[in-house]
Amino acid sequence: MMHSLLDSGFIAAQHLAPQHGLSRLAGRVADSRHPALRRRLINGFIRRYGVDMNEAADPDPEAYASFNDFFTRPLRDDARPIEGDERTLVCPADGAISQSGTISRGRLFQAKGQSFSAAELTARPEPELAAFEQGRFATIYLSPKDYHRVHMPVTGTLEATTTIPGRLFSVNPATTRNVPRLFARNERLVAWFRTEYGPMAVVMVGAMIVAGIETVWGGRVAPGARSIRHAAHDGPHLARGAEMGRFYLGSTVILMLPRGAFEPTGELNPEQSVRMGESLFRAS
Repeated sequence: MMHSLLDSGFIAAQHLAPQHGLSRLAGRVADSRHPALRRRLINGFIRRYGVDMNEAADPDPEAYASFNDFFTRPLRDDARPIEGDERTLVCPADGAISQSGTISRGRLFQAKGQSFSAAELTARPEPELAAFEQGRFATIYLSPKDYHRVHMPVTGTLEATTTIPGRLFSVNPATTRNVPRLFARNERLVAWFRTEYGPMAVVMVGAMIVAGIETVWGGRVAPGARSIRHAAHDGPHLARGAEMGRFYLGSTVILMLPRGAFEPTGELNPEQSVRMGESLFRAS
């Protein structure tokens, strides 16, 4: 009962909060290069979340010019080995599996009693998503302690991006359980790739105090987009395991895979911890 009441209060507070204003403020603070503020934020974060700086390409907290530089820090080359061969689709990010399953009747499962449509998630009409019907999806939640760069699950060529405005609810498990169509309501960036196995969509979902989403081809997108923006691309061509983007504070990645292309390589259970580079699916 107490847990339920706390969840309800947390959700109600998010509905009332100035979500975009708080996120823009968080972005300014996280980008600050003021020495004392930067040092306090970085060192406090390392202590609170038990960040293993030995994995970082530069383990010295003083090496980072701002909190955001630290938060999006690169890892050592050997910190996240890419498993399998080219037919192995790997996890794009550190985090935990929120849900995984089959896209059925155009819908993705969110949590008990909750689902959302692929069309509303991606801002594309259903007929354009026919290749994904009965395909696989995986939703990966990145908590604050996780590595926040997003990498290619399988080799592919960028064909389009869609930037979609929306709310900025938290995407933690409590909110996922209680906010209907959460991932189709929050701001998000959809990257559409052409792969050897068919189309692939990688959806980067914004959240409360996420100060921006960045891609290697388009740079940083700050929160507060006013309209849906579609852009066509002819590349880049990105290898499996290559960086494709990053989050400025924690959020969620959703993979959408085409029908008949991939099968899971093991159990993908809710709240299961995963790391970038681990095998998730194998080409059929």
